[in-house]
Amino acid sequence: MKLSSRMQNVRGEGAFEVLVRARALEAQGRDVIHMEIGEPDFPTPPHVVEAGKAALDAGFTRYGPTQGDPELRAAIAAELTRTRGIDFDEKQVVVTPGAKPILFYSMLALLEPGDEALYPNPGFPIYESMIHYTGATPVAMPLVEERGFSIDLNALEDKLTDRSKLLILCSPQNPTGGSIPAEDIAAIADLVRDRDMLVLADEIYSQIWFDDKPVSIASLPGMAEKTILLDGFSKAYRMTGWRIGYGAFPQWLVDPICLLMVNSASHTASFTQRAAIAALEGPQDSVREMVAEFKRRRDLIVEGFNRIPGFRCATPGGAFYAFPNIEGTGFESKTLAEKILQEAGVACLAGDSFGRYGAGYLRFSYATAYEKIVEALERIDKLMRG
Repeated sequence: MKLSSRMQNVRGEGAFEVLVRARALEAQGRDVIHMEIGEPDFPTPPHVVEAGKAALDAGFTRYGPTQGDPELRAAIAAELTRTRGIDFDEKQVVVTPGAKPILFYSMLALLEPGDEALYPNPGFPIYESMIHYTGATPVAMPLVEERGFSIDLNALEDKLTDRSKLLILCSPQNPTGGSIPAEDIAAIADLVRDRDMLVLADEIYSQIWFDDKPVSIASLPGMAEKTILLDGFSKAYRMTGWRIGYGAFPQWLVDPICLLMVNSASHTASFTQRAAIAALEGPQDSVREMVAEFKRRRDLIVEGFNRIPGFRCATPGGAFYAFPNIEGTGFESKTLAEKILQEAGVACLAGDSFGRYGAGYLRFSYATAYEKIVEALERIDKLMRG
């Protein structure tokens, strides 16, 4: 027996590979500062945890609707309507175990061999991996440092063809922390509005922004019916281990997505959905406090990297990642990332693990304690000064 050809281009996530190597060093007694994993270091809000416990006690341990708890879907639709400025109906919402299934199901439902799907590069590795899995052709859209890691609009226009069926956007973005400005979102909408294609808007970091609030392309005229909106609870509500996300779809896509859901996961865990209701409808102070702390850390890490020889770091507009340019060091990304891990005890990721346009960069997650970031910067600065 051998694996199917579909598996040849399926990729993992570099963050988890680096984590394994970092843990191995720790097992040898080394002190490692973890800046490789994109996970908030804040606990799940207490009222959300209590809601999950109460749900277990109340018997939310059985099968539930494939599309999701109707009460949660109504709460999500209300939240999307409030934050995106257009009307959403709970019938458009599908709840999934984490947000990744929205990526996978959408591509499985829409793409086939001969189609093209455009995705940001450097970008979340799962985009390219899942496009390959469907048999469609991944088309990389370069993100430009000089434009705050927004999309190169000229390149996007050049890459659109009659075979383009899906455009993936992410703002704020992983790995760069960049946000797409409102004028760029409007220009992108103008490029795709009259084409036979959909936009998959990955807005998982929609609440983690520092300066200008991100604009959802779904909110622009004529785009709601052409946009799959992806969001979830892992980042803003620190519910990574709870595995709960969602998508809001044009109505005609809901039944196909639910068919894929019932054929794979059946439904999302019932008790986590009750906790998610508490997250949306309960106090939001912890979200605001976390974002304020991330902004404080962002300012620290950007200033620190710009003092290190050979480093140049743009200021991220959101999420919790810094993406410094390290071309001035003379090292390739993977070589320097490994050197920093082995010699400075700081775990980070090579930029080209997020695609070829990430070469010459490193990604650091500043979802770790302020004091740890200070120490990490000192270690890297000492290493680079020899």
